[in-house]
Amino acid sequence: MQIYNQITRTKEEFVPLTPGKVKIYACGPTVYNYFHIGNARAFLFFDVLRRYFEWRGYDVEYVQNITDIDDRIIGQSIDEGIPFSEVAAKYSCAFLEDSAALGIKAPTHQPKATEVMDEIIALIDALVQKGYAYEVEGDVCFDTAALPEYGSLSGKKTEDQLAGARVDENFQKRHPADFTLWKHSKPGEPVWPSPWGEGRPGWHTECVVMSRKYLGDTFDIHGGGIDLIFPHHENELAQARALTGKPLANYWIHNGFLNIDGEKMSKSLKNFFTARDILREHSAEAVRFFFLSKHYRSPIDFNREIIEESERAVNNFYSALKSIGFQNVSAIPDDTYFPQKEAFIQAMDDDLNSAKAIAVLFDLARNVKNEQLPRPQREQAALLLVQLGGVLGFFQNLACLEEATLPDLSRQLIELLVRYRQEARNNKNWALSDAIRDDLAALGIELNDTPGGCNWKHKE
Repeated sequence: MQIYNQITRTKEEFVPLTPGKVKIYACGPTVYNYFHIGNARAFLFFDVLRRYFEWRGYDVEYVQNITDIDDRIIGQSIDEGIPFSEVAAKYSCAFLEDSAALGIKAPTHQPKATEVMDEIIALIDALVQKGYAYEVEGDVCFDTAALPEYGSLSGKKTEDQLAGARVDENFQKRHPADFTLWKHSKPGEPVWPSPWGEGRPGWHTECVVMSRKYLGDTFDIHGGGIDLIFPHHENELAQARALTGKPLANYWIHNGFLNIDGEKMSKSLKNFFTARDILREHSAEAVRFFFLSKHYRSPIDFNREIIEESERAVNNFYSALKSIGFQNVSAIPDDTYFPQKEAFIQAMDDDLNSAKAIAVLFDLARNVKNEQLPRPQREQAALLLVQLGGVLGFFQNLACLEEATLPDLSRQLIELLVRYRQEARNNKNWALSDAIRDDLAALGIELNDTPGGCNWKHKE
């Protein structure tokens, strides 16, 4: 399996630290509002990455954090007139609800920043003791000049960098690129006690603590949106290297940007959509299809026409399953060979090329609907469609097929009439054969005679 690694800027063979196990940390939300559709791309991609590893037989430990203390949470608490903790709790619950609505599997661990405050303070103190951090008027800053490797992830040179995002400028910093590990408190803000006075942690330190707590000093994969490469992931990596001399993760994976009608999503442009907004109008699987129909590293443009096309594509998959009566299809032997399965694996092993993997699903759906094929072959295609689609997170709503599936007795009666009709045809009793066909047609059952036998389906 080949994965594009941001630290080397090349596709590399994926080799886990421990055979058979994969440890993944993906940055989660800052819970000051409902998460937007751009965030959803990252959450869905890492859900698929996790699902694929599990399908390939790996034991996956997946950690996704929740940032529940941040300047924007404090700002939202002022706007809503409620404590920051209530804002964080409100939008944490909304995040979990919307993630579940998108069909995203719950992570193995989902820590919150406020739950690891003692570990954060201990890490900052260790950096101070090792000479990689210094105090300035109650703030504690990381000394980027003390780490020669700083900038290796983003490719940015220290002398060209400005202060990191989410950091208030402090003109007593040794260098503008130095970033805040601990922020002194301002009147009315939430605070925690520390050796440097009351304050709260910086965003970059929260994540490095939570990832190392559950996955160790070095783990397999760290990722998020491309906008997190700098400063967030760069600053996480810097702290880990300063502490242990080791990389925080062996592979750094980032998904591309989302644009809205060709423009960057922005509240000021009024083209800002939350995942919750989109899910009111479109199915979760249509949203998933929309993102996965493009390679995860490519930028993608969101518009109504494309999401409606995605909805139709997903409906096509379900239509194929309905056409064959999927609920009564038998299981496939595990050792059965399918070229489509090999093509799917080949696509996903090539840096998670979900677009090519989806092309395999379309091929299978065509086979399912092809009434010229023997029914056993169509059934096998249907089962493989569901299996491979499930790796991408599709077909979580197979219960909807039951609504269109006849009770067992009704199905058995139709099959019985089809057999009687075949006997009539064998005996050249064309009148009886036509009568059975016409009576079934009046009930909404369409017959199709093929060299492999007679197939039937509900009229659409």
